[in-house]
Amino acid sequence: MREFIVEADGGSRGNPGPAGYGAVVIDAATGETLAERAEYIGVATNNVAEYRGLVAGLRAAHELDPTATVHVRMDSKLVIEQMSGRWKIKHPDMKPLAFEAARVFPPAQVTYEWIPREQNKHADRLANEAMDAGKRGERWSAADSMAELEAAEAKAASAVGGHAPTAAEGTRTTVAEGTRTTAAEGAGTTAAAPSSGWAPADMGAPATFVLLRHGETPLTPQKRFSGSGGSDPALSAAGREQAERVGAALARRGTVQAIVSSPLARTRETAGIVAARLGLDVTVEEGLRETDFGAWEGLTFGEVRERYPDDLTAWLADPEARPTGGGESFAATAERVAAARDKLIAAYAGRTVLLVTHVTPIKTLVRLALGAPPESLFRMELSAASLSAIAYYADGNASVRLFNDTSHLRG
Repeated sequence: MREFIVEADGGSRGNPGPAGYGAVVIDAATGETLAERAEYIGVATNNVAEYRGLVAGLRAAHELDPTATVHVRMDSKLVIEQMSGRWKIKHPDMKPLAFEAARVFPPAQVTYEWIPREQNKHADRLANEAMDAGKRGERWSAADSMAELEAAEAKAASAVGGHAPTAAEGTRTTVAEGTRTTAAEGAGTTAAAPSSGWAPADMGAPATFVLLRHGETPLTPQKRFSGSGGSDPALSAAGREQAERVGAALARRGTVQAIVSSPLARTRETAGIVAARLGLDVTVEEGLRETDFGAWEGLTFGEVRERYPDDLTAWLADPEARPTGGGESFAATAERVAAARDKLIAAYAGRTVLLVTHVTPIKTLVRLALGAPPESLFRMELSAASLSAIAYYADGNASVRLFNDTSHLRG
């Protein structure tokens, strides 16, 4: 069963006065932000705005998965105590809102926790953005929101004082930070040290790549080498079903703004299924193709070890080594992938893009973002139709936000 964290807040500039709320839904396992909600609600009290934020957050979580368990975190002692049943609800404006909040999920699926205001910065910023938008006569827009970035920056600042943020604290958990490497760095040279682990709030939204490995082909369950130099297999029935599940999950999240695919058949088919669900077109990027495994195409690892033991040993030890028969080295793959990455970052600055690609390109993008050595490619497991995510900021920093998520394929 999935577990969500809902953080919500509301504010009123006058109490009562111009008011707004903010709410964020977070994946408790990964720390990933799954949904944001904010709205200017006109003249109201702080407490009414806080309840409106709670209702919006619970509804957003319910849209993602009505069977999930939800842990609500708010800095409103009143709302937490009343929704926990420890305090009576007397105010006539809050009774219907509390009743509405209680009906979104079965009570057994929701728990409540009071947190200090400094731990609720994401929702607080969303509420203030909504009030600012209302003051301008506009509606709050998720595309223009800086709330998550500013909350992360504030949390990083507090971490400098000795408290490291965790997934449970609500911001999107960062697996690791590192500078964006160049194509030469992708080939194995040392990357420069990052200027900062967190991007400043005035840097703008990052280019976020949601990395989708294609669905299964007939070769996938047999763990055979399947690169860009082989038979170019299509998806199996299981692979098409996986692609449908990915499309449904991404449609619920509603964050993907564009889709880019490797040119190979299995990725284009996966991308096409997801695109149909999201109502988007697919752009093909040659640099996202899988490594050419030469004479190893279609063979299992054991078969390669039996037929080409020396070549396999060299390949495992040296990123410059090429598979038997003129295949592509991991160093060459890294240069190609890094060049495609830089091209796509420039083209999709500030946007969230789904890249439908393969095992080696995804592992390479993660490796480069982490500043990890080439041998780290052999220390990652990447399942068919899994999702990973990396954000790229304007100063060159990269943040790995998700890796090998397959929750959408279960149930």
